[in-house]
Amino acid sequence: MMPREAVRPLYRRALRGMDAASLGEDPMMRLVEFCETLLPLPPFEVWVADVRRNPGAHLLDLQDAADAPSAMAPATLEARRLDRKGSSWVARLRGYRDHDAWRGFIAFEDASAGTVHSTALIFRERDASALRERFLSFESATLEAFLRSSLP
Repeated sequence: MMPREAVRPLYRRALRGMDAASLGEDPMMRLVEFCETLLPLPPFEVWVADVRRNPGAHLLDLQDAADAPSAMAPATLEARRLDRKGSSWVARLRGYRDHDAWRGFIAFEDASAGTVHSTALIFRERDASALRERFLSFESATLEAFLRSSLP
């Protein structure tokens, strides 16, 4: 969530005015405590519950984020379970911002084997929410067809 080059300056700010005895043994914990004073974030469980209740609002945050998902590091925008021939699969919508549109593909993970098979880029929508809506509109038979097309 934070650019790599911003960590050291932030850590220096966290240490400002502290003596060596009060640093403790865990420098990352000191950084976390300092960041909590800057950004009072909810506990992780509360955040996860909010994402589940309001996924669209969190997708809007991705739209304008400086570190929005990219082609090299797409984000998982939604996931669905799929059963095929006695095997359980998870279909994950993976997407990223590409100039004025969002593009995406489906990554299928075999729950028992852990193998992943992906489609080509099959989505292009105006924003991440539209991408998610399109993915959720697929019937199970459509997802299964995409799975078959991605298998070797």
